[in-house]
Amino acid sequence: MTVRRRGFAAFAAGVVLALAACLPAAVPAAAVPATIPLVVKNDSGRSEPVYLYVLGSRAGTLGYADAAGGFHPWTGGTIPPSPAPDVAIPGPANGQSKTIQIPRLSGRIYFSFGQKIRFFLTPTGLVQPAPWNPSDPNRDILFDWSEYTLDDGGLWLNSSQVDMFSVPHAVGVKSASGAVRSTGRLVAGGRDRVLDALQNQPGGWAGLVHRRADGLRVRALAPGKGIDAGVFGANTLDSYITRSWDAYRNATLIVTPFADRPGTRFHGRTHGDTMVFTDASGATVASFAKPSSADAFNCAGRLFAPNDQVVGPIARTLCAGLNRSTLATIPTQPSTDPGRFYQDAVTNHYARVIHANMADGKAYAFPFDDVGGFESLVHDANPTTAYITLDPF
Repeated sequence: MTVRRRGFAAFAAGVVLALAACLPAAVPAAAVPATIPLVVKNDSGRSEPVYLYVLGSRAGTLGYADAAGGFHPWTGGTIPPSPAPDVAIPGPANGQSKTIQIPRLSGRIYFSFGQKIRFFLTPTGLVQPAPWNPSDPNRDILFDWSEYTLDDGGLWLNSSQVDMFSVPHAVGVKSASGAVRSTGRLVAGGRDRVLDALQNQPGGWAGLVHRRADGLRVRALAPGKGIDAGVFGANTLDSYITRSWDAYRNATLIVTPFADRPGTRFHGRTHGDTMVFTDASGATVASFAKPSSADAFNCAGRLFAPNDQVVGPIARTLCAGLNRSTLATIPTQPSTDPGRFYQDAVTNHYARVIHANMADGKAYAFPFDDVGGFESLVHDANPTTAYITLDPF
């Protein structure tokens, strides 16, 4: 099993859209068309105009799509970054729907309220909004995005809270049989419940919530982004990480990263500040120095997960166990019992409150929240229609 993970590389004050990495293995299906309809329904209850953007990469070329699904490569760009052309697609008014075509690519579907998002170009890519940067011009704009890939394997479409939580929205897909599956919907009042919970959570979590001058709580940053922005404690998870590494000095951590291959197991023991993993033959296959809180929240740095069959799967399992606070006490990972997630006082409370307020419990609240199948993702090998619904708030 491979893992769908966004492939975005940092650049300047924003993010450069790059090829999506670690995509799911293509599933043979009926021929997937060059474009499929995306129905965007606006049930937000808000009066501001909505703007849509379809941005991504096709065969290594970065570009954007128009409302008819035509793909256009970006051209130009400078250092420092120059403003990108206005490629906004007018979205639906409150209570209305709009259908556009989305083409084969890997990327994002952005939606903003009231103001257009400001994008910038470099000679090598698109600089996307980074509202965790206090100087980003989009910091006070109400916007969010879903991520998608359309290729020979069909459609993968997910909501994402990996970087931030802002606009409530659900995603869905209709198959050739007419069946519709959806996910990502918050419970009634869920947006306020999430933001209130963070503001009331001791330990500096309130610093993740950004309120603009008119009083609107625009978003909550994910904790890793909060650390980057200097508004959240860089040592928040340190004590739990230490307990997790210490737990396996005299005991063995068993990682079984593939649900369809239960016989593939890796065994971890901590030596000094490094957790060392061996395979069934006893050969050392991976090692992880004790990560920082930022490494754990971002599933990066010392927990970087390459797209391979050994180091990456172990890293993402460790990342999930740290964010869900199961690693120190459950010696067989990944744990797939959500009733045991987020039970320690030192945990990823951002992920905890988002999952608690999802109607189906599914979310992408940290980069490898798909470990064990807890992500807000729909996939169909033969899709006929995609859906994004902007829910009330």
